Amino acid sequence: MIYLDYNATTPLAPEVLAAMRPYLERHFGNASSIHAAGREARAAIDDARDRVARILGAKSHEIIFTSGGTEADNLAIIGLARSRTTRGKHLVTSATEHHAVLHACEYLQKREGFRVTWLPVDARGRIDPDELRAALTEETTLVSIMSANNETGTLQPIAEISSICGERGVLFHSDVIQSFGKERLAAQDFDALSLAAHKFHGPKGAGLLYLATGIPIERQQYGGSHENERRAGTENVAAIVGLAAAAELAVRDLDAERVRQARLRDRLWEGIRVAFPKTILNGDPDARLANTLNVSFPGLDGESLLINLDLAGICASSGSACMVGSIAPSHVLLAMGVALDVALATVRFSLGKETTEAEIDATLQRLPEIFARLQPAAV
Repeated sequence: MIYLDYNATTPLAPEVLAAMRPYLERHFGNASSIHAAGREARAAIDDARDRVARILGAKSHEIIFTSGGTEADNLAIIGLARSRTTRGKHLVTSATEHHAVLHACEYLQKREGFRVTWLPVDARGRIDPDELRAALTEETTLVSIMSANNETGTLQPIAEISSICGERGVLFHSDVIQSFGKERLAAQDFDALSLAAHKFHGPKGAGLLYLATGIPIERQQYGGSHENERRAGTENVAAIVGLAAAAELAVRDLDAERVRQARLRDRLWEGIRVAFPKTILNGDPDARLANTLNVSFPGLDGESLLINLDLAGICASSGSACMVGSIAPSHVLLAMGVALDVALATVRFSLGKETTEAEIDATLQRLPEIFARLQPAAV
């Protein structure tokens, strides 16, 4: 099997499993218990919090552990919006955000009377900072723009967005779930940011929200006083330990992996262009993640293409969601102005630490047969 879907999830690193194992086995205490087993679990969480904070350049109390990226995004969007209604009920986001952000904003718009401005993107998938500046009003309380798109890998101008929000006194949250471990990030550029461990070789079911000191947030879960009364629920000690271990590995290898994966990505792209000359590259050709290649194959059926890739032992994905057996067009590509039929003929290849040159070459060897089988005239 050739796995080229690392933007969907990543395998658990052996070092991470080793770090987690003691808390899956003998160190099983509840971190809220006052006895020795509980104190042991609490110490592990505190240590993980300190380690993650150091990586982000944050303070330990600014880290809120969650069950994953979706919860972190929801807590940020809904919790921050509700906590600032005395100022206003206007939010700004982009049309190409992950659904964890889009649906949270839609909920506030439909159910709680918030007004949401959905910023458009250009053909590369980038917002225009001037349009962001023009969208802000005295009632704007929160801007949420992802750092890197999960489908195309397009990078947003984070420093400029941060500066604009700072000038206007508007909170800036970013879903950095795809860019962490692939691009350098610093907490001082954000008021809040969301992470998910399984995107950088950590466990599923673990994430965090960084929230800068002094910013109030309305909790979304009620129960105990966990996470400084910001996220109730018994902590998943093993997963939290795994998140910290995976984060350290990700930033340790970031620069070398970015260069290596970009080289393999470009090798794959050049080979695809030879095998299918009409292919289209989606996203920013320069400002994008090193591991992500989003391409459309005009004239081919995207669902059939994915099935044939799978039968050939290649794991990739479309930029679309599979809904009730049919492929729905990617909202990201449609927002970028990609034609519907082209959007439906799209595949995302995403590389990772285990991707080898031999796997890329093997993929390129299998693609021509797949193209010929699906539509000979399209090649």
